[in-house]
Parts: sequence; structure tokens; C-alpha cells
Amino acid sequence: MMNASTGRRPGGSGRLRAASAALCLFAGALTATAAGASPAAALTPPVSLTADDLTTWQTNGIVWSMAATDGVVYAGGTFSTVRPPDAAAGTSEEPAVNFAAFDAATGAPTGCSLSFTLSSGTATVRALALSPDGETLYAGGQFGAVNGVGVSNIVAVDTATCTPRQDFKISVSATVRALDVTADTVYLGGDFTSVGGQTRNSFAAVTTGADLLPWTANADEVARAVQVTPDGQHVALGGDFFTVNGTTSHALAVVDATSGALTTSYPGFIPNTSTVQDLTTDATGLYTANEGTGGGVFDGRIAIDLDDYQQRWRDTCLGATQAVLVHSGVLYSGSHAHDCASMGGFADQPRRHLLAQSVDDPTLLPWFPDTNDGIGEPVGPRVMAQTDKGGRHYLWVGGEFTTVNGGGQQGLTRFADGPDTGAPWVPNVSLSTVTPGQIEVDLQTSFDTDDGELTYRIYKDGATTPVHTTTGYSLFWDRPQLKWTDTDVAAGETHSYRVTASDGTNTSAKSPAQSATVAASTQAYPARVLADGASLYWRYDEGTSTFAADTTDGLNSGFLRNAPAYRQTPAAIAGDSTAIGFDGASEYAYSNKRHTQPTRFSVETWIKTTTTRGGKVIGFGNLSMQNSTRYDKQVYMANNGRLVFGIYSGGYRTVTTTGAYNDGNWHHVVATQGTGGMALYVDGQLRASNFLYTGNENYPGYWRVGGDNLASWPNRPTSNFFAGQIDETAVYPTALSASTVSAHYALRTAE
Repeated sequence: MMNASTGRRPGGSGRLRAASAALCLFAGALTATAAGASPAAALTPPVSLTADDLTTWQTNGIVWSMAATDGVVYAGGTFSTVRPPDAAAGTSEEPAVNFAAFDAATGAPTGCSLSFTLSSGTATVRALALSPDGETLYAGGQFGAVNGVGVSNIVAVDTATCTPRQDFKISVSATVRALDVTADTVYLGGDFTSVGGQTRNSFAAVTTGADLLPWTANADEVARAVQVTPDGQHVALGGDFFTVNGTTSHALAVVDATSGALTTSYPGFIPNTSTVQDLTTDATGLYTANEGTGGGVFDGRIAIDLDDYQQRWRDTCLGATQAVLVHSGVLYSGSHAHDCASMGGFADQPRRHLLAQSVDDPTLLPWFPDTNDGIGEPVGPRVMAQTDKGGRHYLWVGGEFTTVNGGGQQGLTRFADGPDTGAPWVPNVSLSTVTPGQIEVDLQTSFDTDDGELTYRIYKDGATTPVHTTTGYSLFWDRPQLKWTDTDVAAGETHSYRVTASDGTNTSAKSPAQSATVAASTQAYPARVLADGASLYWRYDEGTSTFAADTTDGLNSGFLRNAPAYRQTPAAIAGDSTAIGFDGASEYAYSNKRHTQPTRFSVETWIKTTTTRGGKVIGFGNLSMQNSTRYDKQVYMANNGRLVFGIYSGGYRTVTTTGAYNDGNWHHVVATQGTGGMALYVDGQLRASNFLYTGNENYPGYWRVGGDNLASWPNRPTSNFFAGQIDETAVYPTALSASTVSAHYALRTAE
């Protein structure tokens, strides 16, 4: 017996797969892309399925199980009717009692009708599996009759005639939740304690003729998944259990396919707060879907090498994974993922219910169709199945969702390997004229639901031919800034620019035209900010968009949330374009990039307000789309208009101005921390300081402007959000000197 390691096996990523040639060609093509493409793009395998959902019949309840072969998809669950794709609930329904069969290519019922019922209580079909030859469909769940013929929680159906087989009868004492089938054996898992009148706890095996086999893999808790390995020598088990055949192995185990003897145990491999909901395999790997509750849970997916049953990789996304399926080297999964930050993915974004990863790497791939959570025990997707028909490959998804990609669709949906019909979002554009004789065109990369690498074309002065083409890699939570400088301009000229984004098949509309006049001389204030080493510099000169362009070469752009007021005038700096206005209720900006702890830093911005409710001006927080749960390195205004600079270092450490700055005038605010401690400057003068505190709280996070949590901080204002105008926000990786701060302030009227 061998315990599984939680570490990655050396050399585990180097194995060959059927798709390896395609992956190599794809990587080579991306390596050769134009400047501006993200290196991450060259590492991603192709996701052959589009994110465009196809018209599919619906159920009026939850789909818990599916099986598919030869262009037919079987669905089981807890429902009583099916209806056409566009029909509202309760209309145009046809009876389908916990079971239906569909044409994979059309999404319509095939006419195979079976009724799964129970004399008392609610019947449900929780597991479906096809024999290798496709001639028999095995169904498990909680039911006592199929088409009026008595059975006991399991049945075999002849697929040619869509009728229960009379030669397959065996009693199972409770719900069957999992099935897998070989040419001569049916493996089952569930809640039962006896099969065929003999003790079998959670797992059992019977012949295809319904004779109980001596195979024994008794578990102490519910079984939820059973998967025969491709070589037929082993069976992987998943569920809630803590022991198998008396040996500790929580949630996952591998047993001998003939005897049921435990061959690989997994004590401590999966936290006790988590379970395995689903299992699948490909030629070299076993993949788990995990769900947890309580603290310290594991909700993600694990890839395990079949040659030694050791871990290849695991992801640490939070969000109750229910289903996994492999197609062409990609692991697809259904969950309600809401936090993948620990593995470099999205954090506090809205839940995403369908994800894709390489079988060799847990990095999330650019495939983001979505459902809602739905009904019942709201998770969304519960099961996946795949089959080919007419030269196309289809991925079917079942569950408890009631919407797909924002449109009404209950219980079932499907995707295929084309055609791709969805265009990328229209890019956001910002123009900058800091340097004379040129116009800088900044782009916020777009988002496409099934393509990460997009092509951007820049059009000048209404021309139909682009003046520049580049590529960039983006995901919905990470839309990096791209920059191009137009030097074919002259001082005093005004030029306009529009941009499109294309996935190679579909092209977005052109962005709204943005215009700028070429500067004849250098703008003193922004030039000094850049010269003094700003690593983030937002000038807020955009039009209506979600984009705060970064003027530095770090391309550390910002997302603007909840539509703050653009193009506010007059701006803070003479000769500058515009400022931005925040409402003091929900509007703010956050950095696209997630940063490690800044141990030395300066934050600089201009503010103008008359608020008496205070609010955060700028700060560092661990979340982007919600109020942070860890937050410091911040400047906020108290209700009386005084400014507070705070860091956390073993406690709340703050310095506060004696004067108030909510007088309706523009004020220059700089807060620094370095070896000399904390300093807060307003209008070029040091207003408060403390040399004792040179450290701050260590956590990764985002720079946020205009609002974030302030709970528990001294002199906490009424509002977490700042009501007023903000302009020229900069962050530095050093503590600016007093003379540098004073020089910046003095440049306000120098333009």
C-alpha cells in the first residue's frame, strides 16, 4: 500500500499526449506574435470548444447525471418535464419523469422516454453510465420503478429499444450516486449498506448480468464517484469517506479492480472538510472534483498521474467543484468558483461556473461561458458529458442553473468546437500628450469568452486602414494595458483614434473616437512625476470607460468601478485635461495588477471636496471588487475634513493633520513610508509624521482610489467612500523626500 504525495512528481509535466503535436504548434505560433503579446499566451494549450451556448431543450428541475455516445445524450435527475429552448417555465412542456434523451447535434429529444418513479418520496436519477459497446445504459439513483416495472435503485436499459432489461435485477438498499462500467462489470457507489442482500458499504460491483461480485471496497461514509482506470486494473473511488476497508483514506482511494483491495490510500491528501464529487480519466491522468465546507476547505481540482498515483498538480480555487471532464488535453469543470487568487487567477469577481485548464497545468485557460447558481442546493453545473456527431464535438452540461451566458436556460446546455460567433468587447482607449511631438495611445485590452490572445488595430483620423496592429493576452479579471506612440504628428495638430479587437474570426466594433492635440512643449508636472520614478500614474483624462490609463512604462492601469464622473473640470494642474469625480457611495478605482507588499512607498494625489462624511482617498487592499478584508497603507478623510495616513504594524498606526481640507479647493496630498518612518504632506508641506513606524502589513493586494473598507480605524468617517474630485494619482516604490514633494506642488501652476 502506498501513500500519495502532495508534492508534484519530478518530471511530471513532460509526458506526451495525443494532443502534444498540436500544443507545440500552437505554442510556436504564439511565440512569434507581434510585440505586445503576453508571454502567458505562449503557454496555453488550445481550447477547441467555443463559449457560445447552443440552443438546447430544457428541464424543469435539476439534472444530476448524464451519459453520451454516438451522438445521443442521456440525462437523469429530479425533474418532470422538458421544454423547447425558448419556452418559459411551465409552457410547451412534455413529460419526462427524471429522465430524457437528446440528439447531441440538435439539442432536441430523441423520443426515448423512461419514467423513474418511487412509491413514496421523491425519485431521482443520480448516475448514468454506458457499457463500452453503447448497447446498455445503466442508471442509478433513488427509484422503485422504471416505466412501471419494479426495480431497486438501479436498472439496465437497452439503448436500441429504450426499454429496461428484464435480465438485470438486483436490490440496492439506498441511493446509487455513481456508476462506471466495463465489458463485464458494473461498479456502483452511493449511500447503500447492502447489495443483493449482502453487506456492501458505499461501494459494490456486480456483473452485467446483475450477479453480486465478491469485490469489496467498504467505506465508512457516502460514495459519490467511481472511475475505472483506462487499463482496467484499478478503480478510483471518491466521496465523503474517511476509511476504505478499514484503512484511513479520506475522500479518495484507488483499489484493485478484481478484489477491491486498497492499493493507494490518501490520508491527509484532501482536508477533512472536503469531499470528492466527481472523477474522470484520460490516458495518463486521474482528475478529481472537490467540494468543501467550513474553514480550510479544498474546493478545486487535482490531477494525479496514473503511472504512480501521485499528484501532478492541484489548484486552490474556492467554489465547490462538482464535475470534471477531459477533451483534447483540456480539463473542463463545473463549479461556482469565486476565488482563484491563490493560484494566480481571479479573486473577488462574480462567480464563474465553467472553467478550463490544461491537463498538465492548473492555470486557468481562456474559456468562460457561464451559468447562474440556479435552484435547489445552488451550485450551478452538476455534470458533464461529451460525444461527437456530424463531424463536430459536443460538450453537454447539466445542473440546477436557470441561465446560461445571461439568457434563460434551465438544467441543460451544450457547447461545440465551432463556429465561434462571439466578438470581443470593444476596447477602451486613452490618449496622452506629455511629450512634445507625439501622441501616446493607451489601450485597455478587451475580453473574449473563448480567446485569450486578441489582435488590436488602431485607426487614425477616420481611416479604414489601421496605422498600427498589435496583440495582447487578456482574461476577464486581467486586462493589461497596451501602449503605442504615434510620432507621425506635428505640434498643434489634433488627431483622433479608434481601435478594434479581433479573435481572428470575430471583430468588435470600433471604439468611440478619442482626440488629442499634439503638445509643443513638455508638460512640466507629469514629466516630473515620471522622472521621480512613479510606478503607477493615473491622470484620469479618459472618456466614458472603465479604464484609468497608466502613463508610466509599467502599464499599471486601473479599473474604474460603478461609473465615476469623467471629464471633470477644472483639473488640478494648470493646462491639464480633466479630473474624475467619485460619489462617496460606491465609486472607486483599483489597479489591474495585484501587488506584493510595498515595504517602501509613496502615494500622491490631488483632491477637491466639501464632504462632511469623509472617506478613503487612496489605499492598499486585498480585494478589488468588494470592500477589502485586509487594508492599510492608506490616506482617508475624517468627517471634519482632516486627513489621516495609516499603516498597520502590530496595531493601527496613524498620523493626522491639524487642518481640514474639505473647503472645495484643490489640495496636493502625499503620504510616504520608508526608513524614516511615516510622513503626510499636504500642499507641499509636512503636516504630520511619526519616525517610529517603518513597516506595514504584509499581504498581496491592489491600489485603490476613491473608496475601500475603513472598519476599526481611528477617526473612522461615516463613509468608506470619498465624495469629491481626484486627479493625478501616482504611486512610487520609494519614500519621496520633502524637497521632491514641495517641488511637485510648486509645479501646479507651471504649465
